[in-house]
Amino acid sequence: MSARDAKLVPFLAKYTPAIAARAKAILARMRTRLPGAVELVYDNYNALVIGFGPTDRASEAVFSIALYPRWVSLFFLQGAKLADPKKLLKGSGRQVRSIVLEDASVLDQPAVRALMAQAVKRAKPAIDATARRRLVVKSVSAKQRPRRPS
Repeated sequence: MSARDAKLVPFLAKYTPAIAARAKAILARMRTRLPGAVELVYDNYNALVIGFGPTDRASEAVFSIALYPRWVSLFFLQGAKLADPKKLLKGSGRQVRSIVLEDASVLDQPAVRALMAQAVKRAKPAIDATARRRLVVKSVSAKQRPRRPS
């Protein structure tokens, strides 16, 4: 992680070393795949969430990763509209679908790459790959569930 990402260190430190390491590897892959994305950090009651989108508006985010005490999930924020022939996306809401990331290599699977490419193509506005990546801490909940398994 770069000096620019120092803001993330205290958030990740709340998790076990295994979950923190998985999150770092996932972030590295997401950043490679989404150059220019604005990263939106929400340290919510249930999870640490890092959204990826074209601007600092949460409503325009395309993806988010969420860290829980025992796993990390990738959320497709408009996932219900994506073609998913391999039935990888989980969820039954009107918009969001997700995939549990057992490790960062899941992001390299062809079917996951295809889902991500669809989502990026549908993004309005588009993520400007030439823009400088920014990390914005949007909110930190005063009350939080434990970040490590009990």
